[in-house]
Amino acid sequence: MENRITKLFNIDYPIIQAGMIWNSGWRLASAASNAGILGLIGAGSMYPDVLREHIQKCKPATDKPFGVNVPMLYPNIEEIMDIIVEEGVKIVFTSAGNPKTWTKWLQDQGITVVHVVSSVKFALKAQDAGVDAVVAEGFEAGGHNGRDETTTLTLIPMVKEHLNIPLIAAGGIATGSAMLACMVLGADGVQVGSRFVASEESSAHTDFKKVVVDAKEGDTQLTLKELAPVRLIKNKFYNELQELYKTSPSPEQLKELLGRARAKRGMFEGDLDHGELEIGQISGLIHDIKPVATIVQDMLTEFEEAKKEVAKL
Repeated sequence: MENRITKLFNIDYPIIQAGMIWNSGWRLASAASNAGILGLIGAGSMYPDVLREHIQKCKPATDKPFGVNVPMLYPNIEEIMDIIVEEGVKIVFTSAGNPKTWTKWLQDQGITVVHVVSSVKFALKAQDAGVDAVVAEGFEAGGHNGRDETTTLTLIPMVKEHLNIPLIAAGGIATGSAMLACMVLGADGVQVGSRFVASEESSAHTDFKKVVVDAKEGDTQLTLKELAPVRLIKNKFYNELQELYKTSPSPEQLKELLGRARAKRGMFEGDLDHGELEIGQISGLIHDIKPVATIVQDMLTEFEEAKKEVAKL
């Protein structure tokens, strides 16, 4: 299945396993790469020395390409970037910041750079910054999200209309048929997050994985737009947040309730009541926890079957 994305990353299939905080350690990234797609280590939840450890463990676990996702709001961003170069990582996905800041520096080190965006405006800024590809993510996606609430179905063709570089679709993609739909709309590949949270190799807590599998339509909500929009599963913390919203809270009051390390408590430590349980709307279509290799094969099989069904129309 060769195209611009498989050539860019030297992978077999145009699928990227998203670099998600508290979910995407070296085990998930190496398993994804071994399955023929691009695995990403999620640096957003890692101190610099922890990231180095995950990169060093990932290298012997796969002989295939893998990368690191780096939110550029990271407080130790210079140290993180130096570690990536020192450890010989050749693919970096950046997000949550200005792509001009690091793109050329990384490319000068021989690194392929992809930037994650949520709008046409930011896709064009990323292209102007010289990135090698763009991930356009609809607001169905879990975790931190765009403020415009543009769905993947409308975002991808709108970005495609203006973009010359390779385009990767993200948000609400967990099946081969969704992958086909995104590619028909103009994407060269897809980035998949929530489906890989519910994998055996994900570093998410087992109890969080079970919540994802049990989630139904309407169980997630985009909230905290005053701070940084985030999609999460409704739980006790979410209900407390909604009660606070009834008082027209200030951003400071929201920050006080949010506190620190709430995402770690929920997704990594398994506190299902008081943790922040970040996951996408597509969780309502995820019904089991499987090995990464099985998830990838299921997607590819369904992709080919969907192509045959479309051909009959």
